[in-house]
Amino acid sequence: MLALRKARRKLRMGTICSPNPSGTKTSSEVCNADWMASLPPHLHNLPISNLAIPGSHDSFSYWVDEKSPVGPDQTLAIKRLARISLVKKLMKKWSVTQNLTFREQLEAGIRYFDLRVSSKPGDADQEIYFIHGLFGIKVWDGLMEIDSFLTQHPQEIVFLDFNHFYAMDETHHKCLVLRIQEAFGNKLCSACNVESLTLRTLWEKKCQVLIFYHCPFYKQYPFLWPGKKIPAPWANTTSVHKLILFLETTLSERVPRGSFHVSQAILTPRVKTIARGLVGGLKNTLVHRLALIPVSPLRFSRRS
Repeated sequence: MLALRKARRKLRMGTICSPNPSGTKTSSEVCNADWMASLPPHLHNLPISNLAIPGSHDSFSYWVDEKSPVGPDQTLAIKRLARISLVKKLMKKWSVTQNLTFREQLEAGIRYFDLRVSSKPGDADQEIYFIHGLFGIKVWDGLMEIDSFLTQHPQEIVFLDFNHFYAMDETHHKCLVLRIQEAFGNKLCSACNVESLTLRTLWEKKCQVLIFYHCPFYKQYPFLWPGKKIPAPWANTTSVHKLILFLETTLSERVPRGSFHVSQAILTPRVKTIARGLVGGLKNTLVHRLALIPVSPLRFSRRS
């Protein structure tokens, strides 16, 4: 889900806390930054696929570069329109779906990250960037930010779901996988039986990162989980009512064993939605509707 402004306010007020450098908590309050470590003992041996895990959509899109070329995920018509400088400014209002950085999302308790990546036209160094209409930060920078948090919070587990790839050939994929290895090293969890994964087993192995890779390239590396192990059905609607019905249906029909499951509690703008709210942008047009969804695990990306 969208990491909303409420989380940022909590961060500023200190109600979402992190351990001090000595590793001890600064208050008796359970911190969102260490919520996995703070779970009661009887949940430590439960398959992690049975836990409701908070997640974010287009997790990287807290910043996009309106000066960059339009991404290869856009149509030719959009690319032509974007030659007009104002168009990119408007695109930015619809491309940004987060207002918290990776670090801030992690400290707020987010553990599932929806990632879309691309090469950039004209780049000769094979660098890979996050993408959502416009290019975001370099993937390497995002991975390092996540790794820094995990080093400071050794009992927190993250799910990195690389589910869209644009303008990437085999060389680009090899470069990206190498970056993943360099960033996380021994923190990477090899693909295995989903039901065998518990917090305790992950803690014992000191594994903190599950990488899901929606591309046949995953077969070449043991630490890349196939995309089919984490299905994420998409409602593709602007209606809160239809979204709730969709979430209830897909949760009831999910595969009971052998995979995780993502509930995308998101509203998706249509062309007419964008046309009507062109200047207001995503935040002022659709985000406020999410407040109408009842507070429950359905608010989060959930795997069970």
